[in-house]
Amino acid sequence: MTTTAVIREPWVSRAPSERAVIVSELTTEEHGLWDDFVRRSPDGTFFHTTAWMHAVREAFGHRPIYLVARRGQDWVGVLPLFCIRSLLGGTMLVSVPYAVYGGVIVSDTAAAAALVAAVRGCMEAERAACVELRSIRAADPDLPINERYVTFRRPLPDSPDKVLGWLPRKARAAARNARDKYGLTVEFDDAHLPQVWRLYCRGMRRLGSLNYPYAFFEHLVARTPGAHLVSLVRHEGRLVAGLVTFLFHGVSLPYFVGCDPRYNRMGVSNFVYLTAMERSVELGCRVFDFGRSRRDNTGCCDFKRFHGFEPEVLQYQRIVAPERTAPNLTPSNPKFRLARRVWPMLPLWITRPLGAALSRHVPG
Repeated sequence: MTTTAVIREPWVSRAPSERAVIVSELTTEEHGLWDDFVRRSPDGTFFHTTAWMHAVREAFGHRPIYLVARRGQDWVGVLPLFCIRSLLGGTMLVSVPYAVYGGVIVSDTAAAAALVAAVRGCMEAERAACVELRSIRAADPDLPINERYVTFRRPLPDSPDKVLGWLPRKARAAARNARDKYGLTVEFDDAHLPQVWRLYCRGMRRLGSLNYPYAFFEHLVARTPGAHLVSLVRHEGRLVAGLVTFLFHGVSLPYFVGCDPRYNRMGVSNFVYLTAMERSVELGCRVFDFGRSRRDNTGCCDFKRFHGFEPEVLQYQRIVAPERTAPNLTPSNPKFRLARRVWPMLPLWITRPLGAALSRHVPG
C-alpha cells in the first residue's frame, strides 16, 4: 500500500521512562497483524478490519492510509483512514467512510496522541480540508465532539428461542404476527444478494438517499466468509424484505436493509430483524448492534427504541485545517433538499446507477 502522505516525524512520549511511539503506514505483509490487533481490542469493530478496507478501495476507488503506532516491536495503536477526493466536498480524510464506527484503537493515551499527531501531518500532506474520526469514544480530549449521531447496542439472550420474549411487548407482538398470522418466511443464502440489493435500492430511493453500488455488497460478502448473513423474507412467495448482517467478534451488525412498504402492516421490518437476531444468537453472537442514526431522524430512532434499544451518543470528532471549512454532506443539509425531494420520483433505472456513482463523493 503506497500513498503520497508522509509522516515526517515520529511522535515521542514526553515521559522520559517511556520508549518513543513511532507511527508508520501499514504494509501489505502486515494485514494479518492488523486484523489480529483489531480483534484483540475491546474497541475494535468490523469497520476497522482490512476486509472493510479492501471493499471500500475496490468498490469506490478511495485510497487507504492505514496507520500503525508502535513502541519498539509492540503494536500500541491503529488508525484506519481513507483519502476522499469528492466533487461535492473536496479532499477529506475519513476514518472510516461508509461506516458506523472508525477512529483510533489504542492501548494507551500516548499512542492516541501519536496517531492524532500523525493524521494531522497526513491532512497537511494531502491538502485536505478536514479529518473525520468516527470514534465510539473520543480520540483526542482537546477536540470537540460532534453529537449528531447515536448508536444502539444491546446484549442478546443466550438462546435463539428466547429472542422473541426478549423483545418489548409491542415489538414482540408485531414480529409474532408477521410469522404466525401472515406467514412470513425467511431464507439465509448468499445467492439472494442481488435481490437484497434491489430491495435496498428501492428503499433508499423512497427515502431520497443514494444507494451504494452492488460491487460494495459483493466485495464485503466475499471477504467475510462465515461472518455474515444474507437474509430474504417472503410473503406467499413474493420478496418483501432483505437484510445483510455482518458478524464480528460476537457482535451482530445489520447493515444493508430493504423492505417493501406495501407490507408494513404485516410487520415485515420487525420480522426481518427478529430472524437476524435469532440466527445471530445461534451462531454465537452476544450483542446486537442496530447501528447509528442521526439524532434528528426520530422515525429511525423510535423504531430502534421500540425494540428495546437505548441511544448512546457517538463521540465523532473532526480536525479542520486552518482557514478551511469542513464540508456538510449530511442529508439534513438544506442544499440537498430539492434533490432529496426529486429523487423518489425518478425511476430505478436512473437512481440505481446514478446513486452508485454519486455515493463515491458522499462517504456515508
